[in-house]
Amino acid sequence: MADLSNLRFDDSGLIPAIVQDAGTREVLMVAYMNADAVERTLAGPDVWLFSRSRNELWHKGETSGNFLRVVEVRLDCDGDALLVLADPAGPACHTGNRTCFFGDPLAGPAGTASGKAGGTTASVLDQLYRVIEQRKIERPEGSYTAKLFADGTPRIAQKVVEEAGEVAIAAVARDGGNTGEEVADLLYHTLVLMAATGVDPAEVWAELEKRRK
Repeated sequence: MADLSNLRFDDSGLIPAIVQDAGTREVLMVAYMNADAVERTLAGPDVWLFSRSRNELWHKGETSGNFLRVVEVRLDCDGDALLVLADPAGPACHTGNRTCFFGDPLAGPAGTASGKAGGTTASVLDQLYRVIEQRKIERPEGSYTAKLFADGTPRIAQKVVEEAGEVAIAAVARDGGNTGEEVADLLYHTLVLMAATGVDPAEVWAELEKRRK
C-alpha cells in the first residue's frame, strides 16, 4: 500500500488532480481523487479518479476506452494537489475533445497565438508529432507516414528539401492560399524527419524561444 501520509485531503477526503499529457505537457483535465483512487493510480497502469457527482470511484476510460496511462505522479509543495502525467489513449474530455480546456481563452496577453482548433501552434505540432511517432512504431498498412519511415531517413530528408522548394515557389508566385498548404507540407515532413532522427520538439521550441528578440 502506498504511503499517503504527505497528502493533504480536504474535509471530504478528496484531493485535486491535474492531469497533463506526458508528451506535450498539455493540461487534459482537472478532477479529484480519494485515497483509494490515489493508491490505484500509483499502482498503475491507469488513472483512477473520484466522481463527486456520482459519489463513486471512477476508472477513467472504462466506458469510453479513452484510458489515461500513468507515466508519473507528482505532489505539489503544500501536499494538497497532485499532478498526473499520463499518456492518453484517446480524447480526455467527455465532449470528445482532446482536452477539457478547448474553449476560447477568457483572457491572455495580446498577440498570443491560438489555433482555430482550440490549441496553440506548438500544441498542434506536438500533437501531430505524437501521431507521427505512433506511425513510426506501429507502421499501419496504407499510412503515408509509415511508408516514409520505411523508405528511410535519406528519402525523408529529400522530401523536406522538395517541400521547402515548393514553399519558395508558391511565395514568389504570390499564391497565398497555396503557400499555406505548402508550408503545412514542409512542417509535416520536417516533423517526420525529426522523429526519424530522434529530435525532440521541446528542443526546437526552446531554441525558438531564445530567438524572441
